[in-house]
Amino acid sequence: MYHYVYCKIREYKMRKLFVTDDSWTGLILRLGLGIVMVPHGMQKVFGWFGGFGLPVTFSYMTNMEHIPAIFAALAIIAESLGSVALIVGVLSRVAAFGIGIEMVVAALMVHVRNGFFMNWSGHQAGEGFEFHILMVAISIAIMILGGGRWSVDGIIASRGNGTKSQK
Repeated sequence: MYHYVYCKIREYKMRKLFVTDDSWTGLILRLGLGIVMVPHGMQKVFGWFGGFGLPVTFSYMTNMEHIPAIFAALAIIAESLGSVALIVGVLSRVAAFGIGIEMVVAALMVHVRNGFFMNWSGHQAGEGFEFHILMVAISIAIMILGGGRWSVDGIIASRGNGTKSQK
């Protein structure tokens, strides 16, 4: 009996992770967040878009910014794999959580000292944290809504219980 109840609870929790509705809102939010984050992840992993690639980025994060290696690795994974997962719509809530946490940490550790505003005019020492607030807000919305229309999450959820809706 215990095993049956345990399995049902586990199944319910897994279904909750994937369940989403067929909304355009979830799709727009997840594509927006994913598309904005993909270049940042690709900079860190492959050196594309003016980035330095994985070895240099990891070394900079751990040696210069004094970020523990596990957190540097998680940040790189969130930006690279997390952004691709959002675009595809697989594990959208997990990917959004990773990106949201990474944005909070980046804002607090690096950008808060530069003030609120982005460095549009080039007169600041670096970028402010307004961008990070938007990214965290979008991440939270995705964690609440799920991946929305055309997501792998929706396909997985519909196979589990016959519906995608989270009503």
